Amino acid sequence: MDSMKLQMTGQMRFEQRMKLAPHMIQSMEILQLPLLALKDRIEQELNSNPTLESDDGLPPQSASADEPVNTAENPADASSSQTTTAEADTEKDTEFERYTGLDDNVSEYLNQADSFRPRSSAEQADKKLEAIKNTAAPQMSLHDYLDDQWRLVDTPDTVKKAGSIIIDYIDEKGYLSVRPEQLHNEKSDFSPDDINKALALIQKLDPVGVGARDMGECMLIQMANSGEDYSFEEKLVSNYMQDLLENRLPEIAKKMNCSLEQLNHSIERLGRLDISPGLQVGPDQNHPITADVIVEESDQPNGFSVRLADTGLPNLRISDYYVKLAKDPSSNDKTKQFLQNSIRSAQWIIDAIQQRKNTLLRVAQSIVKFQHDFFEKGHLYLKPLPMSKIAEDVGVHLATVSRAVAGKYLFCSQGIIPLRKFFSGGTEDVNGNPQSWQTVRIKLQQIIDSEDKKKPLNDDQIRQKLADAGIPNLARRTVAKYRKLLNIPTARFRKKY
Repeated sequence: MDSMKLQMTGQMRFEQRMKLAPHMIQSMEILQLPLLALKDRIEQELNSNPTLESDDGLPPQSASADEPVNTAENPADASSSQTTTAEADTEKDTEFERYTGLDDNVSEYLNQADSFRPRSSAEQADKKLEAIKNTAAPQMSLHDYLDDQWRLVDTPDTVKKAGSIIIDYIDEKGYLSVRPEQLHNEKSDFSPDDINKALALIQKLDPVGVGARDMGECMLIQMANSGEDYSFEEKLVSNYMQDLLENRLPEIAKKMNCSLEQLNHSIERLGRLDISPGLQVGPDQNHPITADVIVEESDQPNGFSVRLADTGLPNLRISDYYVKLAKDPSSNDKTKQFLQNSIRSAQWIIDAIQQRKNTLLRVAQSIVKFQHDFFEKGHLYLKPLPMSKIAEDVGVHLATVSRAVAGKYLFCSQGIIPLRKFFSGGTEDVNGNPQSWQTVRIKLQQIIDSEDKKKPLNDDQIRQKLADAGIPNLARRTVAKYRKLLNIPTARFRKKY
């Protein structure tokens, strides 16, 4: 058997690789940020980079080592301005002396960067106090809200312990998410009877209906605590809840020996109850929507003007003081290196924000050009528009358009609309004109809204109605798909008696 020899050899080869520079990655990240997220990002950069400043709405100044131009209207103001500038520079010099003692650990520079910003301690305290005053107090969660009430309930310790565990298993809508018997085992220091007693007490807490195990029980708890006469509705929910959910009203009316009119009246009363009482308490999970682009009617040739809704963004600039300090021969090498890196990072973020503005504005203008009928006539005139068409028109890559519209909204006379809504496929009407899928959905909704609820249309009949409206060749499964996307139930559940 021949012995195997292992040996190492070296060879050279040439190859091309695409590697994104840090500033390119940062530019793509900034482009993708919605307006509110961009404001947060700018605030982070201002706090972490001492060379980056906000001019508080004044025209941006170039980052140069030249002396600042005095804009005072009279010599007295000029003298005062020069004195103030001199005092500020003296304060900066005093603060910046700590640079000379820094070691090679760059992370220490970054950790202390906020302290290098030229702000007085009094101004810092005022801004923090103002921020605290203007910050809303955090909302109490449903769990904490129930727990606070449960501490005040006078009941034996074993029932107290059982109730605390029950509260742990109540979901955000207020329902008990497990069966009560699952909460007891051999190691529990409370009995199954304690669990039942605790659950009955918890169901008397606020909000009314909390602790229910299903929708029917939630309704029954609220009806029992309403102070109104719900005797008929209680019988309806207790005995015929499943039939009620399946819209079997004639069968229920026959079993309860009542009229359909009385049954419909009771259903209307039940509709006033809250089937998700837990959502009354706890933090609001709805995030505010802020438009990034505003489209308004104007005297321009196309009839519309497009602008960015970025008036709340601060104008950023690089501090002249730190630029001069970075060029000062008396500054040590570590200080210069730190400042040069910080200035470079500041310039990158300024350029990235400007590029975001330019790209987003051009993309929005192109959308308005191709979807002109939508802005002029409404949602029914939205056309199929591939994203590649906008990319070609603007002269950027398809991925750039995708990032530019991600998570961003446009405000116009039709409302606040996600930019991505303008990009969709579609079909053709009988005249060969393109119709977007969004237009098909709107027409489907109009057909449902105008149908006879005593004889609701099935999916085949809806498909025929769409064909009569000029949108042929749709399969029944396509109609069913869009009906489900619009949260429209089947004909059986839409029927009214």
